[in-house]
Amino acid sequence: MAVQSWTDILKFSKKTALIHDGKRKIHYLFTDGKEMSEEYDLKTDELIVRKWRHKSTLGAQSQWQVEVGEPLAGPDTSLDSEVIKENCSNPLLMRKDTKTSFQWRIRNLPYPKEVFSVSVEPSDRCIIVKTSNKKYYKKFNVTDLDRNELPLDNSALSFSHANNTLIVSYKKPKEILTLEQELLKELKKLKGTDEGDVDCKTQ
Repeated sequence: MAVQSWTDILKFSKKTALIHDGKRKIHYLFTDGKEMSEEYDLKTDELIVRKWRHKSTLGAQSQWQVEVGEPLAGPDTSLDSEVIKENCSNPLLMRKDTKTSFQWRIRNLPYPKEVFSVSVEPSDRCIIVKTSNKKYYKKFNVTDLDRNELPLDNSALSFSHANNTLIVSYKKPKEILTLEQELLKELKKLKGTDEGDVDCKTQ
């Protein structure tokens, strides 16, 4: 029932499409004023970027919050080389999905695979990554499962480690695969422009 609810929310949102630079860019404006922006690879149909923003109670537009894709640079970091130097060696978490799995990459983790433990915490509805040397600990949610109120399954979880990067994969349940396939069919029906930037008028 929850899956249908999220499907309805997507169905009744106002959508604008843009085809640009080998990507299908979709902007969603929801009835509650929230906005979602997605980018899909035109050749593979894989989701490259998903980000959100909303209006404050005073009507001001918030900054985009990235859910899938490379994190957006903060307004100050590009001007402060010392901040960049300090942060470049810190672990960096980003989500980059495949067709069949939700996937997170955590860079700058120079430890052997044996020290990592990756597990599901059902009560908190999150994935926990930790190391036996107590050098790293991270909790994060599977937002797609939360939106659809689907349970987390430890057997769907796997991880690998290479080039100082930990890759955590969670196999998408069939409900999500069906939802994504149906959504993609609808998105391909949208008449997209091929120039400018995609944005819905929120005024």
